[in-house]
Amino acid sequence: MSAITHTITHICEGFTSVFDTLQDRLASVFKGLRSKGRLTEADIDATMREIRIALLEADVNLAVVKEFVAAVKQRALGVDVSQALNPSQQIIKIVNEELIVILGGEARPVRFAKHPPTVIMLAGLQGAGKTTLAGKLARYLKEQRHTPLLVAADLQRPNAVTQLQIVGERAGVRVFAPEPGNGVGDPIQVARDSIAHARNKLHDVVIVDTAGRLGVDAELMQQAADIKAAVNPDETLFVVDAMIGQDAVNTAKAFDQGVGIDGVVLTKLDGDARGGAALSIARVLGKPIMFASNGEGLTDFDLFHPDRMASRILGMGDILTLIEQAEKAFDADQARASAEKLMSKNQFGLQDFLTQMQQLRKMGPMSKILGMLPGAGQFKQAIEEIDEREIDRVEAIINSMTPAERDDVSILNGSRRARIAKGSGVQVSDVNQLVNRFVEARKMMESMAGGGFPGMPGMPGMPGGGRRQIKQQPKKAPKRGKGISGNPAKRRQQEADRAAGLHRRPQAEAPQPPQSMADFELPPELKKMFDQ
Repeated sequence: MSAITHTITHICEGFTSVFDTLQDRLASVFKGLRSKGRLTEADIDATMREIRIALLEADVNLAVVKEFVAAVKQRALGVDVSQALNPSQQIIKIVNEELIVILGGEARPVRFAKHPPTVIMLAGLQGAGKTTLAGKLARYLKEQRHTPLLVAADLQRPNAVTQLQIVGERAGVRVFAPEPGNGVGDPIQVARDSIAHARNKLHDVVIVDTAGRLGVDAELMQQAADIKAAVNPDETLFVVDAMIGQDAVNTAKAFDQGVGIDGVVLTKLDGDARGGAALSIARVLGKPIMFASNGEGLTDFDLFHPDRMASRILGMGDILTLIEQAEKAFDADQARASAEKLMSKNQFGLQDFLTQMQQLRKMGPMSKILGMLPGAGQFKQAIEEIDEREIDRVEAIINSMTPAERDDVSILNGSRRARIAKGSGVQVSDVNQLVNRFVEARKMMESMAGGGFPGMPGMPGMPGGGRRQIKQQPKKAPKRGKGISGNPAKRRQQEADRAAGLHRRPQAEAPQPPQSMADFELPPELKKMFDQ
């Protein structure tokens, strides 16, 4: 998986989220601690001040900021810095754990009813993305082997019913819409009738899409409360736009007091707002963030994991989510076949690369995928500059090749490359560049698949590593007469000593291999890399 990602970025050289600004500020705070051997109280006070400013600039609720900073400071002052961690790592560990607490502690899935159908009611302001999110949630539950039913109970907003029907069709989910909407029909009766319809058609989950308003008002609250009383939902989820800042917290509090909510769903996490609402809402409400939507596609939706989100905020990536998405997108048999080809020299061809690249693109934009990798924050600008159209050009070039050319790029002579360039609408230099980069990347992947990583002892690419043999330099013969004195008396004495075996030079002891990992010394360049 990492090799494929590296190959695509290598060929297509040139994570936007609501937490980018906070991530950058926290990274600069922790960077200043790396050179310190121990933490003093003054260091901790200065660090807490910077963290407080970073959180406030990210629009995090003031009460939450105070509680968070106090908890981190108390733990930082009361802990001995571990020998295995530098001060920066120790503070990051504490901040990470406290962020998880603020974000809700642990993921909270849907509580299904003992006797189906499970009823999920969606509430929120207009423009938060409830209707689209209803389709995303339905598709998500369908993948969990449920049979959801979407209910069009938003009869106020123009074309809301039609929109839900389109979204349901895209998600492959049935929609219950007995009324045309646009101000016509009784949403409470529609919601009530949907339960009987679900039982008759054997739907085990009912998702009720309710009307929103441009602001919290008595009419909106009353209608939401009446629908809730009619269907008695197992889950009442408040859908909130993560980009509206502290207003999200205030609106959620109003809904919780007027209707009662069980959980929160965050939308538009891929936006460029400051992200304080996401960090505040769970703590202020005391309600869990259950799901998060981070894109326009129906697949850009998943269970909210506080630990993974905290990891991403601190620039440590989100490997678990990346692995889960890869498992959904990648065909296991094809991946196994590609891995076997990588074990054999020059067997992995452009067709194999194209297949895996297409599977990788199912996971989402490259910038989003690479943003989940640990340390991606250091290369944020480069990741943001990745042009998805470049990947389209790569596909066009490969698709313009014959099967034989894809399997063996060595047969690509000048005339073939000119034909491929013309067929894909690019220059010959673009074809040359693709082929050269593919060959270089394939060599690196074959080296890794053969049991090595460039630059590591005992592996290909290092002296004495893997299958690569380093030619031994022949030992120079000692110069004749070396060490013989020109003084006749001393020369006779040396000859006598040599005859008696007294003039042997002590042989240097052969270097002993390290007896444990503690005795093993990394090369200076690798040691510097790991220290960073």
